[in-house]
Amino acid sequence: MKATLMPESPPRLALHADTAADLMTANPVSVREDATLREALTLLIDKGYSAAPVIDRAGRPVGVLSRSDLLVHDRETAEHLRVEPEFYHKSELKTQEGEPLGRGFQVEKVDRTRVRDMMTPAVFCVSPESPASKVVGDLVHLKVHRLFVVDDHGILVGVVSVMDVVRHLHP
Repeated sequence: MKATLMPESPPRLALHADTAADLMTANPVSVREDATLREALTLLIDKGYSAAPVIDRAGRPVGVLSRSDLLVHDRETAEHLRVEPEFYHKSELKTQEGEPLGRGFQVEKVDRTRVRDMMTPAVFCVSPESPASKVVGDLVHLKVHRLFVVDDHGILVGVVSVMDVVRHLHP
C-alpha cells in the first residue's frame, strides 16, 4: 500500500494586538488644511506616503489627502494658452540688485489650491482603547485604508493603516 502525503496547510495567522494603540503609528506626519497642494505633494513624495491626515489648527483631523486626490486635481485642472501678451518682457526682469536674469530663467505659474479644497473630508476615527478586532472590522466595513486614532479631545495621536494590521499578523 502506498502512502499519500497530504499537502501541508499554511499556518493560521493571528492578530497580535489588543487595541488601536497597539496597532497604530503614533504621532503621524500630517498636513495642515491651509497648506498648498504643492507642499502636500512634496511631503507625500519625500516621505514615500500614499496619503496623510489633514488637520486643523488645533490638531484635529478634518480629512485625508491622498496621491489619488492630487492626480484627480491635476487631471481636472485645465491649462489654456494665454491669448493676451504677458505683462512683462524677460529683458525687463532683474534681480533685487538690478542685474539682468540669466539664461534659462522662467516664471512659474503657482497653483494656489489649498489642501482643504482637494482633501477627502471623510474622517473615520477610533480611540486608542478601541479593541483591535473593532479596528479591523471598521477598516473592512468602511472600505478604507486607514483610521485615525484620536484622544478624548479629538486630537490626532495616531493612524492605523491596513499595513499596520498586516505587520501585526503572525502565525
